[in-house]
Amino acid sequence: MGLISAIGNSVAENHLALRAGTCGIQYKLDLFPSKFAGVLPMAQVSLSNDELINKLQITEKGVTRTTMLALHAFEEAVANAGLTDEYLSAADTALVGANTVGGMCLTDELYHDANKNQDGSDYLSSYDGASICLYLQKRFGMNGIVNTINTACSSSANAIMYGAMLINNGFAKRAIVGGTDSLAKFTINGFNALHILSPEICTPFDEDRRGLNLGEGAAFLVLEKEEDLNLQSSGSGKKRYAELKGYCNTNDAFHPSSLSDSGDGPFLAMQGALKLANLTPGKIDFINAHGTGTENNDEVESRAMIRLFDKPPAFASTKGNIGHTLGAAGAIEAVYSIFSLLHQEVYPSLHFKKPIPSTGLTPVRAYKKMPVSHVMSNSFGFGGNCSSLIFSKVD
Repeated sequence: MGLISAIGNSVAENHLALRAGTCGIQYKLDLFPSKFAGVLPMAQVSLSNDELINKLQITEKGVTRTTMLALHAFEEAVANAGLTDEYLSAADTALVGANTVGGMCLTDELYHDANKNQDGSDYLSSYDGASICLYLQKRFGMNGIVNTINTACSSSANAIMYGAMLINNGFAKRAIVGGTDSLAKFTINGFNALHILSPEICTPFDEDRRGLNLGEGAAFLVLEKEEDLNLQSSGSGKKRYAELKGYCNTNDAFHPSSLSDSGDGPFLAMQGALKLANLTPGKIDFINAHGTGTENNDEVESRAMIRLFDKPPAFASTKGNIGHTLGAAGAIEAVYSIFSLLHQEVYPSLHFKKPIPSTGLTPVRAYKKMPVSHVMSNSFGFGGNCSSLIFSKVD
């Protein structure tokens, strides 16, 4: 696993920050000029572009912050999995990445390039959403299947799902899966136009929630078949963090940016993941909820949980720690879910005070140790694209 977010620049730093209840959301934005800097809270990664360039030894021109964050998490994941150059370049190693903003984090540069008659800037080839995976493919000489998924906020959950399907259907022996997104003027202005950005630090599942806070970050995980691990096909001494037991993607096709009031998409995604995992609802110990802090999402997700579970299990949203990282959210929260399995602990929904009256559900409010064998991680995107993953403890 590899990870960078507003609360840490590595997997280990993120784990310690979650345990401590750290909130990385601040009224700070110094990456680019914006009239919302100091007005709307956001979750910014602590490393500047120059620091990332030096740390990652980037020499090429036109590499965007979105790609830098992806490279940072990718390198940690690859090193953690013990994947050598030989395995990275193998035809049976797949790369499945996800993002929403891609190179459009350079909104002003994109605008100027689109209105020029002469040759474009160094960033001309970086605006495409596929540019991140194409950069990783070239840098590491990868020859296997490479794909990019953009399904809004469920993007990297779907990347994980797609990587698993490649392996299960014999198209790859291992898959490096995840997502990345950076803060961008394009994203901030777009979400502000939807009137779903909170002027305060977000409060997922709270009665008085006022919207979401945007964040940035990246996470990658390495998936491999259990039998290949037993044969040590990709090196020795591997750490088995968890098993991806179930997954499902559905679409309620209700609205471009909202979920249906009945929560059909979330309900069917969770139900389908349980079916594939061959688990009953009562076997889920904890749900890492999508929990954006918006009026629509939190109530609908709560209704879907009540509909599926006789008594909803412990649940919480970590978006109160790191904001909504969009295309990276599914992968980052997958790593957070695996933390719960590894350390037998769960992390709270920060800033929660009062339950939503219509559902009455209260998320986990304080860090606690508890037995955790199966974790469900939810990611719901615009257009009703809903995905649920189930990770299980490895004995």
